[in-house]
Amino acid sequence: MSEHSADRRRFLRTAAAGTALTSIAAIPAAAAPALAAPAAAAPSPRRGTAKRQTATLRWLGTSGWRIDVGARTLLIDPYVTRFPTGLFTGAFDPATALTVDKAAVAAHVGKPETVFVTHTHWDHFNDVPTVAATTGARVFGTLTAYHLGLASGVPAAQLSPVKGGEVLDFVDYSVEVVAALHSRNAAYSMAFPGVRTSPPSPAPRTIADLPEGDTLSYQVTVTGGPSVFFMGASDFVERNLKGLNPDVAMLALPSSTATHDYVPRLIEALDRPAVVVPVHWDNFEAPLQNPPVVAPADAERLDAFEAAIRQAAPRTTILRPQYATPYTF
Repeated sequence: MSEHSADRRRFLRTAAAGTALTSIAAIPAAAAPALAAPAAAAPSPRRGTAKRQTATLRWLGTSGWRIDVGARTLLIDPYVTRFPTGLFTGAFDPATALTVDKAAVAAHVGKPETVFVTHTHWDHFNDVPTVAATTGARVFGTLTAYHLGLASGVPAAQLSPVKGGEVLDFVDYSVEVVAALHSRNAAYSMAFPGVRTSPPSPAPRTIADLPEGDTLSYQVTVTGGPSVFFMGASDFVERNLKGLNPDVAMLALPSSTATHDYVPRLIEALDRPAVVVPVHWDNFEAPLQNPPVVAPADAERLDAFEAAIRQAAPRTTILRPQYATPYTF
């Protein structure tokens, strides 16, 4: 870990010290809480005099995020339609039709220039083609995301397939693509496995038409600002995380105990981030309104998840986010 990264982590922890986690989580959306002002960093020789930036992040539910870096916006897994499938009522229907709430999309996504997709299950990918069509944003994701995007009417010129290992430079920020894994259920399997090796025809119509399609994570590093790691599912390739050392990590709630030592291994691989934000714990079929709705079983797992993080990294601050609330780090 670089000296600059270590200094930033110490600053983030110091700024958050003495603040109750419950009070952090309860900050209203209008307050735009700042856990810390980012420490200054000397620009790299290649970037020359590139302007140092701050980032404002808003949770869009599930593992979705809107990140504003100055006047530029990028999205991670934007899913705000949140239609019912029966998943949270015990009547899950794989034939549930795909639909998009265009008003919700317009209200929450802003004017993104880039969209990063962790995997292509409906609660991550469903709204992406509409975002691309209405904003012109470029979509990054697996080859499955590329083919599903084509099938959904997104022009090839707006689609960029990635595998993991790429470091993409946008001057004000960079994005490192990390090959990852999807979470496993109690039977060591998952819903809708598989990939798309060509654009499906007809276009996807139901949630079962959107397979997992391989999984990615992303690390966004703001020029002169924080580095933020984003997960979309609760499994990972430990070796792929070594050396990332993010300041802030958006970590997915584990869906089962199928992954061995999920929290200790994850926290150690990321070198104990200064701030951890749990994601993918809310009922993503309930409206995007605060306070977030969480199923009883998920609430218990969330408490246990946070307790495990505290045990693995006692100095790490845990922030339980609210929807559409602006956070700066």
